[in-house]
Amino acid sequence: MTTEQPIRVLVVEDDPVAADAHVMYVGRVPGFTAVGKAHSGAEARRVLDRTPVDLLLLDLHLPDVHGLQLARSLRAAGHHADVIAVTSARDLAVVREGVSLGVVQYVLKPFTFATLRDRLVRYAEFRGTAGEASGQDEVDRALATLRAPGPAALPKGLSGPTLERVTGTLRSAEGGLTAAGVAEAVGISRITARRYLEHLVEAGRAAREPQYGTVGRPELVYRWVRGTERGR
Repeated sequence: MTTEQPIRVLVVEDDPVAADAHVMYVGRVPGFTAVGKAHSGAEARRVLDRTPVDLLLLDLHLPDVHGLQLARSLRAAGHHADVIAVTSARDLAVVREGVSLGVVQYVLKPFTFATLRDRLVRYAEFRGTAGEASGQDEVDRALATLRAPGPAALPKGLSGPTLERVTGTLRSAEGGLTAAGVAEAVGISRITARRYLEHLVEAGRAAREPQYGTVGRPELVYRWVRGTERGR
């Protein structure tokens, strides 16, 4: 009996914190393995020249090249790995361009492990389709495996609009904010603000550290991770 080879994933992300989180996420999905990580387009090319890769988990805003430009140059060089774009960009023109370059999925930052796992599982199902389709319905079903049935679910009790407001508040804050500071800015309770902030930490988009005052216990300060000030 032969053992099916795992799908080999290269994580391309310039933020070291996010890159490590994405590698960890990939490793937690059965049937996938992270074969490396790259923090720039040039580094990604070097890895691809020496390592077989089936799928790129590709940030679109790299320090030396736009992700879609990298994808285009890789196609011209004969690299045929599929691409899941990981980005904060919401420009649908970019999405349309990406489709022509082998971008099979888009995952918007910040996201949870569950969101990425869903996209990877659907990609694996699509990749596993083989043989000749019996008709249009079968072709449609194969393509439908790549599409999520609806918006990815947030943890229970969290909402997308509030997450957007918390994210925007934290990204624009110089020096970071406490949960109380976010709560006041967004108009929610401190406990609720902390839940959203911890969600961003889990997603690799925020970091926290204790802030020591003159009396009492230290308070946690949350900061947007390095590089996100460019609006990725």
